[in-house]
Amino acid sequence: MQLASEDTGVEKVAAPSVLATQHGTVRPLAAEDLERVAALFLTKFRRRRRHLLDRAIAGTAEYMRKIYLDPAGQPGAGNALVQINPQGDLGGFLGVLKARYELNGATLNAAIIGPLMADTGTDHGSAGPQLLRAVHQGEFDLHLTDSANRVSLAFARPMKYQLLPTHCLGWTRIFRPAAVASAMVRGRWPSLSRFVLDPCARAFDAFTRKRFEPPIQHSSSHRVHREPMDAAQFAQRLPTLVSDYALRPRWQDGELPRLLALAAEKQADGPLHFGGTYDEAGKMLGCYAFYGQAGGIANLLQLQSSGPYWGATLDGLMEEAWSMGCAGIIGQTQSRFMPQLFSYKNVFFRYAGGTMVRSRIPEVAQAVRSGDIFIGGLMGDRWTRLSSDDFGR
Repeated sequence: MQLASEDTGVEKVAAPSVLATQHGTVRPLAAEDLERVAALFLTKFRRRRRHLLDRAIAGTAEYMRKIYLDPAGQPGAGNALVQINPQGDLGGFLGVLKARYELNGATLNAAIIGPLMADTGTDHGSAGPQLLRAVHQGEFDLHLTDSANRVSLAFARPMKYQLLPTHCLGWTRIFRPAAVASAMVRGRWPSLSRFVLDPCARAFDAFTRKRFEPPIQHSSSHRVHREPMDAAQFAQRLPTLVSDYALRPRWQDGELPRLLALAAEKQADGPLHFGGTYDEAGKMLGCYAFYGQAGGIANLLQLQSSGPYWGATLDGLMEEAWSMGCAGIIGQTQSRFMPQLFSYKNVFFRYAGGTMVRSRIPEVAQAVRSGDIFIGGLMGDRWTRLSSDDFGR
């Protein structure tokens, strides 16, 4: 298969609207499916018991409507799929968001794969593979995910997905260890009072401040400085910084600001903040976006730089999160700033979710193998509320 551009003559084939097998039917998500899908999502990914779902179902269903069924919310209409078993019950769901990439001047249609789930009460192991095969038969030039759990990983690897091992890792930089522990305890048991935990955490962290405070490691404060920016400025400058990737997003007018507006709705880790690093002449060297609030653990959404300035951009991010009073910061790793992360103290790595790409186009597969792809962050699904928010509170 060749790259799809105006002069290749390759005609894209639309996915069948309904795919039926002896195990059930796969079709596009419809509005009447939303409540059943929301209930399944809350049961599988929020571990909610059936009798506690009512409060959260409405909010989850409305959010799914916005990102999967509302064309104005995401570039192009969503292609989420449901599997209906022979008895007419919901067997599974696959969240899919459309995006555009470019490679060597050609525009590519991409499927960003999000939640993949099956109802074990009605499914006998066929829903997951059936949903993935259905999306593979569509109009997409590449399929990608940055949040696959180990079950989804087992489904996808035999279907010729290429794994990006570095991007599968998450990193944590601890600033205030007792405050991190307090935030994690509150996340697990929200009913516990901050007034009980936080004073003890502050007292302990006061003694460890010098050990955990992030130093300026990669840049001179006389030559490089950080400045806050807003979403509009971030949307204007990010495309320039990703232009050195061979396989990179192709955001049309207005798409990136709309995507950032949706990302700002995420609530679990605090408000969304934007910042950039600049040289003494005012030239931007890098930018970042993260969720954070005092006392919480900041969550990196996107960090991008160019050339030798990844370290300076990481420094700016760390300084801002520390100055804000965050207990620490977590993020997804990238191969381009991995060497700089290794130079920080008190950084820990863990498996955070499978990042994989599938494409039958040889040039795309080669770019993925060489790591020359912009993926994760805004070109994933961790920016959605489905990745972290509790819709029932």
